[in-house]
Amino acid sequence: MIDSFLGALSPLLMLFLCMLSGYLLNKLKLMPEATATVLSKCEKYLFMPALGYATFSQYCTVETISENTNIVIYSMIAITIAIIIAMPLSKAFEKHDLNQRNIYKYALVFANHGFMGNAIVPLVLGGQEHLYKYLLFTLPLNFLTYIWGINILTPKELRSGSLLKNLLNAPMVGMVLGMVVGLTGTQKFMPGFVITTVESLQNCMGPVAMILTGFVIGNYSFKSLISQKKVYIVTALRLVVLPIVILTILLLCGANKYIMTLSLFAYATPLGLNTVVFPAIYGGDTQTGASMAMISHVFCVITIPVMYGLLKLL
Repeated sequence: MIDSFLGALSPLLMLFLCMLSGYLLNKLKLMPEATATVLSKCEKYLFMPALGYATFSQYCTVETISENTNIVIYSMIAITIAIIIAMPLSKAFEKHDLNQRNIYKYALVFANHGFMGNAIVPLVLGGQEHLYKYLLFTLPLNFLTYIWGINILTPKELRSGSLLKNLLNAPMVGMVLGMVVGLTGTQKFMPGFVITTVESLQNCMGPVAMILTGFVIGNYSFKSLISQKKVYIVTALRLVVLPIVILTILLLCGANKYIMTLSLFAYATPLGLNTVVFPAIYGGDTQTGASMAMISHVFCVITIPVMYGLLKLL
């Protein structure tokens, strides 16, 4: 267990230091206020699409899809469990303010499976092949994020209602293009400098995402972020209780240890920044989301290695 714990701890500490760097860059006023906007656009339009494209173009074949269909099935089971749990719990956390309740609902259903999960998996499990399987596992999660998750973070009167528009985003397009290239075998015709460029861009995804997280958190008073008691309960649910419940049910449904490991990295990761970004766009309260993001990112440095070590003992 110690080796597994340390194996997961090292990359998490690296990502935590990146987040701390972003926090200090903000607090020390070393970067302009527009930094968060620039970094988030780099993530959305460059690094995330590059990661999806590079991984799927290399590993997505008819054979690997047929071999890993069960990964997607178990992912859909896990999502269903998360939604069933999140619905009543979010109402318990906030009975009156619907927008605040939806923030809790989102926090309980969706972890930071993109920025954090995509960064952790190849570092802990070792290799892009594992990242490909993880991206397959999180594919239903990504669809649900764009067709439902973003909607619940948007005030009812401002929702566009266009599912196609929500799905046509750069990370999804990059992934689909990677699928096409992988399935058609045209990757071998790509110039070497193009492949090298895409690989270099995808390597930026994890560190820059954590710098962005720290920079956004740096906009808030540290004292105000750690003073919300309900956030600690949500963090415990997000990082420990919900993953254990989901893993237990998946085990009872016949999932093997590898699928449970993918599920752990998808559901035991901390809360991302969507609960800060979208309320900010529409003039809502962003402090609850920022508090959840900061506290969960700090505690996950310990909870993820511990849970990964315990899972390896099964």
